[in-house]
Amino acid sequence: MGIDPGLTRCGMGVVEGDVGRPLRLVDVNVLRTSADVPTAQRLVTIERGIDAWLDEHRPDAVAVERVFARSDSSTIMGTAQASGIALVCAARRGLPVALHTPSEVKAAVSGSGRAAKAQVGAMITRILRLDAPPKPADAADALALAITHIWRGGAQARIDAALAASRAGGRR
Repeated sequence: MGIDPGLTRCGMGVVEGDVGRPLRLVDVNVLRTSADVPTAQRLVTIERGIDAWLDEHRPDAVAVERVFARSDSSTIMGTAQASGIALVCAARRGLPVALHTPSEVKAAVSGSGRAAKAQVGAMITRILRLDAPPKPADAADALALAITHIWRGGAQARIDAALAASRAGGRR
């Protein structure tokens, strides 16, 4: 499951598949909260929405976009708060959590860490064999996070397993 955290729009996407095999869209959605509501209540809404998705979809892992510095500090704060909620919801269930930077995600799905949002949306459409790019961009970003984690997480798991096997073989 990929989560593109945000206080106003929090994208969530579930993708199924393995490295080297076609991936399949399971579900995608964007949780929305109003700026007219106090921040604490908005975070409760996000927590409930993420919890409901985790309960419904029961993912093997959760990938969250790593918060990075932007020029607008108010955006950073809300994104960081929503990110923390996503991390807590996953950790509460004992799920593995990975953080991926926006440039890492763009590079994984498009080949360029500087890809535009439209380019990422087009690649998500192609990778998941969809009729149209997911809207809004937060939905496409959540799916891109899930895809990145499947591709990169799977490779990392194989490396970790090989290292563990080599260490175990040397202890005889």
